[in-house]
Amino acid sequence: METELKAAAMTPWSRLSWDIVELILSYLPLRSVVVAGAVCKQWRAVIADPGFAVRAASSLPRRPWFFLYGQNNVVLRKNQAFGFDPDAGEWIALPPSPSVLHVDCFAGAGGFFFATTSATRFCYAPLLRGPWRETSPLFFSRCNPLVGVFSAAGGRRHFIVVGGARFIGGLVDIEDPLAVEIYDPASNSWELCPPLPPDFRTGNSSQWLSAALLGGRFFFVFGIYSCSVAAFDLSRRAWTGVQTLRPPGVLFCFLLACNDKLILAGLCNAPDGPPCFALWAVDHTTMDFAEIAVMPRDLLSCLFDTDDDDNKFASLKCVGLDGRVYVFNEDHHKAYPACVCEISEDSSAGVAEAASGLNLSCSWRKVPPLPSPVDRFHKVIGFCSPVPVNSVLGGGVDREL
Repeated sequence: METELKAAAMTPWSRLSWDIVELILSYLPLRSVVVAGAVCKQWRAVIADPGFAVRAASSLPRRPWFFLYGQNNVVLRKNQAFGFDPDAGEWIALPPSPSVLHVDCFAGAGGFFFATTSATRFCYAPLLRGPWRETSPLFFSRCNPLVGVFSAAGGRRHFIVVGGARFIGGLVDIEDPLAVEIYDPASNSWELCPPLPPDFRTGNSSQWLSAALLGGRFFFVFGIYSCSVAAFDLSRRAWTGVQTLRPPGVLFCFLLACNDKLILAGLCNAPDGPPCFALWAVDHTTMDFAEIAVMPRDLLSCLFDTDDDDNKFASLKCVGLDGRVYVFNEDHHKAYPACVCEISEDSSAGVAEAASGLNLSCSWRKVPPLPSPVDRFHKVIGFCSPVPVNSVLGGGVDREL
């Protein structure tokens, strides 16, 4: 009788083996994984297993998230951070910054948040949940540097910090060394590398530059207004020569990485009307480019209050990664609206088409509004990054590295 009652109490789920349950749960969106862990003891044990994060990452390719961080220079408690999960199609509110630190600059890349809390203090934490960790001091002070994450020998992650305005006595150093430093978390040490080429001296912070990590080997730096571009070879620790990458009529643009290609995204003058926002595929070996998409005018208009202000486009910013390009307005209008372009490849295209980017197709749409309430910020930082499963499950800094 007791055996019959136990059999009757068993559900179809309880009859599945550990491996089958793990496989099914590994296909859930990241936020659903967290919810599933609270359903029953069996699911919680599966998700808490150290090997689950590895197997979940290999089961389902997960699209990178879009993050927005808003800074209020007067009332720090009004700082806010949001993350957009493209698989769920939803925003979530995040802790804005290290709670015990005053953050001067904020950035993100490669599964990590980064913050500078003084001229030479640099901190990092896995996305979505800490803990925050402070590094040894930088060789050179800097504000608003470019930051990237790459895999070094042995697969360990290293951080590269490029440029960033240097201050002396509260004033910008006109003889800034344009420093490039690489951080090894295992040894908590910084390596000083060849500096940025002098062509970038007139604007060497993330306010004037964009960056793209291609193939885990080349860290491209691009002048948003100057359209100068150079690449840092991470294995050779050397810069390539500086070139100019400026499509006809371009006013300003941003360089992004899209799988194994570079994408240029920017505002340009249109011959038959107001400026338009376009995308170009770039061959990173020759710097040849080809236009692949133009944002529909109704989507571009929805990012602004009015069509009358000639200077309104100056507040447009763009970030992207792995086939998704986000364009957003850093002004408070409509609580920082954004649009996204999804780029996909035609596998049947020929070699010549693939090399030129003509095998790419693009689809535009609006991003859902940020969750209320949204404060007014003095500065908005946007970036795209993959979100490792460890970040959601609380694997900690060491498991991420």
